Amino acid sequence: MANQKTNVTLVLVGLMLGMLISTLDQTIMATAMPTVARELGGLSLYSWVFSIYMLTSTTSMPIFGKLADLYGRKKVYVSGMVLFLLGSVLCSLSTNMTELVIFRGLQGLGAGALIPLAVTIIGDLVPLEKRGKMQGMFAALTTLANIIGPAAGGLFVEYLNWQWVFYINLPIGLAALIIILAALNESKLTVKRSIDWFGALSMSGAIVAILLALVLGGDSKYQWSSPQVIGLFAAGAVLLGLFLWIESKAKEPIVPLQLFKNRILSVAFIVAFLMSAGMFAAVTYIPLYVQGVIGVSPAVAGYILTPMMVALGISVTIGGRLMHKYAYRTFNMLGMAFMGIGFGLLATMGVDTAMINVIIYMIFVGVGIGLIIPTLNTSAIGAIGKERRGIATSLVQFFRSIGGTMGVSFLGILMTSRMASGISDQSERFAALPADQLKTLTDPQIMLDESIRATLPTGLLHELQHLFSQGTGLVFVIGSAIAAAGFIVAAWMGNARMMESSVPSPSAPAGGSPDSQARG
Repeated sequence: MANQKTNVTLVLVGLMLGMLISTLDQTIMATAMPTVARELGGLSLYSWVFSIYMLTSTTSMPIFGKLADLYGRKKVYVSGMVLFLLGSVLCSLSTNMTELVIFRGLQGLGAGALIPLAVTIIGDLVPLEKRGKMQGMFAALTTLANIIGPAAGGLFVEYLNWQWVFYINLPIGLAALIIILAALNESKLTVKRSIDWFGALSMSGAIVAILLALVLGGDSKYQWSSPQVIGLFAAGAVLLGLFLWIESKAKEPIVPLQLFKNRILSVAFIVAFLMSAGMFAAVTYIPLYVQGVIGVSPAVAGYILTPMMVALGISVTIGGRLMHKYAYRTFNMLGMAFMGIGFGLLATMGVDTAMINVIIYMIFVGVGIGLIIPTLNTSAIGAIGKERRGIATSLVQFFRSIGGTMGVSFLGILMTSRMASGISDQSERFAALPADQLKTLTDPQIMLDESIRATLPTGLLHELQHLFSQGTGLVFVIGSAIAAAGFIVAAWMGNARMMESSVPSPSAPAGGSPDSQARG
């Protein structure tokens, strides 16, 4: 794939810088966006700054992965980085929220190449027995970005200006770009390969339709039963069916369906989906709980996940170093077990739960997630030949993204329904409230609004806190069930594990047999 002039150490540094800005960009935006929205106006588009990034990055992941298999990792990775940096520059120049949403979409397109292809390039250049360690290092870097990102975003908007949220990407991204251009050298591909454009279009349409339905569904404007949401789901289903038909006929399919016949890959995809659904349940609903039930300030709620992220970083590093000793399923099953225990403990929380208990419960979840993350990419890299590693590793990231989106959406439905049911069962206690206010009480965000909380009688507020706790408790019960399902699925991976190998030849051809083995 590459020749002897490739400087592996420099390439890894460049890839780490690319991963850093890709992850930082999302976490910095979380704390900076209130200021950005206030200065640019257009508060109605607030959520779309995040949603459009998620839509475009998720959609582009498998496409970039396939293009990397067809035309080489370097060209496609560099193209993604250029798109990301161009989007960052345009975002910083935005004069209104509409422009910001459009340019965030461009930025997301580029981001779809950065992490998946970094994982693929590692698989090409790093010896098999060191891949787990490298995956652990990269995951630890991502964890660090998740911790420092919110603080950086707050500092930028308070002491500089919101444009620095995007300026920070430029020096780091340009350094990564220069390093990759200089240090990564690939052999030129002489075989002309065709692109499955119809497959790419139908797949993109299906993903966008389904994700849009998940993003829009359930808000004040579009209910889940609305024609718009149902229409999007229907369109997504039709396009998905069309995509599968096209892929079964295509000479060079954008997503080879044969990948799903590989047991290791199929299990990795499902585990990635379930792990991410559980992870985002924790990331989304633990801050809601501590702010809405325990009553901590928004500033404290913003950092409440730090213990979980630290535990994740430690376990991902340890797991990466030990991966060569045990089968992949050992880490996946152990990780799901820790997640299940953590969510089970979180489900026991009530109005009087102490903060130290919440922290301990989160540590269990973080340890579980950290054990799983490095095994997903490593098992995918080892299960497939080099000619399909790009699409395989991109699909792992794709299923993680889809799992997180679907998990948050459906768990949000369950939480809201549980609160609505509780209010209905005790309607006499809420009878004194105006009808419009009663209707809004089922929105979890209401419990975070200090002005609304201040208008409620103490007894009524305590009852709402209790109902809110029951709603989040249901979310965590489902999170524990998701982990249990992941535990069972992970067992089907068999005894696949890392097999010791010699240092891979940097000039190895694109093809090749899998370098992990499945016994049993």
